[in-house]
Amino acid sequence: MLQDILYPLLILGGMGFLFGAILAYASQKFHVDVDPKQQEVREVLPGANCGGCGFASCDAYSQAAAEGKADTNRCVVGGQAVAEKVAAIMGNKAEDVAKKSARVMCKGTNSNAVKKYKYHGIDDCRAANALAGGNKECRYGCLGLGTCEKLCPFDAIHVTPEGIAEVDEEKCTSCGICVKACPKHVIKLIDVNKRVIVFCNNHDKGKRVRQICKVGCIACRMCVKQCPENVISMDNNLSVIDYDGCTNCGACIPKCPSKTILNLDKIASEAVIS
Repeated sequence: MLQDILYPLLILGGMGFLFGAILAYASQKFHVDVDPKQQEVREVLPGANCGGCGFASCDAYSQAAAEGKADTNRCVVGGQAVAEKVAAIMGNKAEDVAKKSARVMCKGTNSNAVKKYKYHGIDDCRAANALAGGNKECRYGCLGLGTCEKLCPFDAIHVTPEGIAEVDEEKCTSCGICVKACPKHVIKLIDVNKRVIVFCNNHDKGKRVRQICKVGCIACRMCVKQCPENVISMDNNLSVIDYDGCTNCGACIPKCPSKTILNLDKIASEAVIS
């Protein structure tokens, strides 16, 4: 009876010792030295693993930064504060972090955009887009089903009751998750200091745009003619601003017949008043 208990225990104990020895040997044999700077950089990163830096994870970015293969200002979530900490670890001068925010380049709300059918399905823009491009006649506009809202880790984007996604730039870290998730590619990352925005993503000709959206760009070129800095051009029937030269003068805004070009500060002030 004792042997029936003792032998299995000895066998299990021996196997445990053997496997432990093998693991100990393997840990020494295949040990990879980690650069202390990589560990230091990783500790100052916020750990969002959002990919906004261009790397798959915070670990990947910390390794690249420690090896001198990535700039110290790549962490968009941490911003300037983290950039300065990373630069201090690397013994460099901190590079400036250009603060950006996601912008939904569309104002095709339920009252502005024409619908082509009633959608009854999953509240997911990607699912709706698979059904003839979604329920809006505009094949470039926001579908308003909240895929971006569900995926945003910072609670910075929400779908309004009017059926359009809007961004809270105070919360937005410009991680780019919503940009990648949008099947219409209607979300762009833009410098927060640039306040004059063309809220349209439609590349159809003007006649078609008039038929399907009240606030779509009709490619009339009035903004191009009015811009004193010559930074507005037409790209495939859509007005595009070169933000490197834009001064936020707003001269283009009153000339836009569709009210497609808006000033974010004016929108914010009107929202406060209302």
